[in-house]
Amino acid sequence: FSYPESRSPVIENISINIKAKTSVAFVGATGASKSTIIDILLGLLEPENGTISIDGVLLNNKNIKSWQKLIGYVPQTIFITDDTIAKNIALGIKNSLIDYKRIELVAKLANLHNFIKNDLPLGYKTKVGEAGVKLSGGQRQRLGIARALYRNPKVLIFDEATSALDNLTEEQIMKNIHSLKNSITVILIAHRLSTIKECDQIFHLSKG
Repeated sequence: FSYPESRSPVIENISINIKAKTSVAFVGATGASKSTIIDILLGLLEPENGTISIDGVLLNNKNIKSWQKLIGYVPQTIFITDDTIAKNIALGIKNSLIDYKRIELVAKLANLHNFIKNDLPLGYKTKVGEAGVKLSGGQRQRLGIARALYRNPKVLIFDEATSALDNLTEEQIMKNIHSLKNSITVILIAHRLSTIKECDQIFHLSKG
């Protein structure tokens, strides 16, 4: 894969196999093309050569939306609407269809539940303000993790999503996420070794 402005491929001769219901990490220096690989896996970028297949089915324009519906994606920067905690977790879901038991479950997995219950005046019905101004960076990040888990994805992708968290919070969240790994595939980009030490497989990238 090459970007239009790049003189040479940013990804070249990569062949990997990720087993379902395992956790894997991509590590490497800045510019090693970790995020590009994630964007290709998400179907946001299309490789110039080579193929991607899911359970033996070739990924293409006809089935890519079905693949994307199976993915929970947590980016570094979380989009927050000026609405309640609950509606931000169940983003895009009609009010009448919001599952509050599910919201509470995923908030616990994201290490957010105690903060919501103990520190917010209206709990899950507390409005977070424009762009989540009432939340810290770490709290916004945890909300994004809860949101990704809410739709019960088959694949969970963290694109350096725990970088805004303190070590203790990150450790607890990763412990909770790894407890799901017999039912979900987890793909991580992370810099801290503590984040990836429990992964089943680690791919080290260097210059694509």
